[in-house]
Amino acid sequence: MRFRHPDGSTVHLAYCTNVHPAETLDGVLAQLRDHCEPVRKRLGRDRLGIGLWLAKDAARALVTDPVALRGLRTELDRRGLEVVTLNGFPYEGFGADEVKYRVYKPDWADPERLAHTADLARLLAALLPSDITEGTISTLPLAWRTGYDPARRDLAHAALVTLAERLDALEELTGRSVRVGLEPEPGCTVETTGDAIAPLTAVARDRIGVCVDTCHLATSFEDPATALNALAAAGIPVVKSQLSAALHAEHPELPEVRAALAAFDEPRFLHQTRTLTPEGLRGTDDLGEALAGGALPDTAPWRAHFHVPLHAAPATPLTSTLPVLQDTLTRLVGGAHPLTRHLEVETYTWQALPPELRPRARTQLADGIAAELTLARDLLTDLGLKELP
Repeated sequence: MRFRHPDGSTVHLAYCTNVHPAETLDGVLAQLRDHCEPVRKRLGRDRLGIGLWLAKDAARALVTDPVALRGLRTELDRRGLEVVTLNGFPYEGFGADEVKYRVYKPDWADPERLAHTADLARLLAALLPSDITEGTISTLPLAWRTGYDPARRDLAHAALVTLAERLDALEELTGRSVRVGLEPEPGCTVETTGDAIAPLTAVARDRIGVCVDTCHLATSFEDPATALNALAAAGIPVVKSQLSAALHAEHPELPEVRAALAAFDEPRFLHQTRTLTPEGLRGTDDLGEALAGGALPDTAPWRAHFHVPLHAAPATPLTSTLPVLQDTLTRLVGGAHPLTRHLEVETYTWQALPPELRPRARTQLADGIAAELTLARDLLTDLGLKELP
């Protein structure tokens, strides 16, 4: 979906296909047919943006087979889909029964992360619509925090410098500009936008910036204005933003609130949980750890890294951090000029919701994704952006 900003620039809105896990190229093509095109039709649009997730095997198949790559581009066009952004965070196995800590491997100290991201950049340059010359990729925020010693830090920073050089060369070769954004996430060495400033300043490359995920921002209790102002002051670009909402519990000390939270404690993904105390941010790596008792103070609200559907906040006594998303979006694209032009709805946890809230069929999932995109569209038009055909 494309929107015209009052300054004349184009802002893109997509939804991320990591909600439809697929490890192979055949799986990606099935996603387009079974999920993405039906969502487009529900929205009544001739064109829909998708934030494509290409796992390691799918990406490698496309890089090594130009015919397959042309076939994917043809299939996107045939189904009324366009790609200006990729989700390069998960490497493989995102559809496994248990993902948890595996999603942070390989990290940026591992040469395979650089190789995979460079492959994604080459693919994105080939998949961009003919009238678009700029693409973006979101990626792992360097590494999970444990085991990230100075030696691995130096390797990760060097890899980002090499990536920026390869992106420069890619633009010279293709005329397409691709930028990559570290996506701060609780528990990682870059947990907050503030944590991103030092390493990105050290890399000192315009090609590498930040992907602001509004669920992660809210989970870490970051204030959107403070976060975005600090990035701007440091000269670090917001490459893209993922529009998502976290789980919020105002009174975690109450038994009924803990019971409601327990319904979201599931075995597939990590749901890092945070609370803001007078001494600073406190947290656990997973929701179950917080609920076990004693690990996290319960005298202030809790927020959990669980991407809940944008249009459907959990039932009381829980809610979502949609207001943080709205505040962030206002600051990103509601001003005289957009701070980013690529927005991506990323609710990958539909099938991890409590059983009674999960979609029971493809049609229900498509309805839900379309409803999320409709909400995001309305937020953008309320900010003065004009929806384009």
